[in-house]
Amino acid sequence: MTTAPKSPEKTKGLIGKLKDKVDDNEEQLNILSTFVRLGILVWSGGILTLAYIKLPPALGIPEQKLDPTFIASVFTGTLATFGVQAAAKKNGAPAGGGITKEQMQQLIDKAAQVAPSQTIRIEQQPIKIETNEKTN
Repeated sequence: MTTAPKSPEKTKGLIGKLKDKVDDNEEQLNILSTFVRLGILVWSGGILTLAYIKLPPALGIPEQKLDPTFIASVFTGTLATFGVQAAAKKNGAPAGGGITKEQMQQLIDKAAQVAPSQTIRIEQQPIKIETNEKTN
């Protein structure tokens, strides 16, 4: 009696396992998008770290000269998708390092006490500044 040889079972990849565990397509996409965002976060964090550290010469990896501005924006943008904010309010000041109206008034008052000065406050935009040219 002869038996047919058994075919080896295919190993399922990450996406195949995900489809087996989660039935809803929307949940599958949410999990997949989270993994993609984590991958981008790790990648941009690694590149950003390499931009600021100097590797030992024994590794044989040449020093990379790059502008980390774009990578930093990708990093902070990806962090924002997870709800992490780069700037937070401190001592009543607005987020982003600005100053409040009261703090600005205190600065103006102190500056006026030090030396004679003129303060111009612009409340609305647009503003147009022109010079008056005298014609003879």
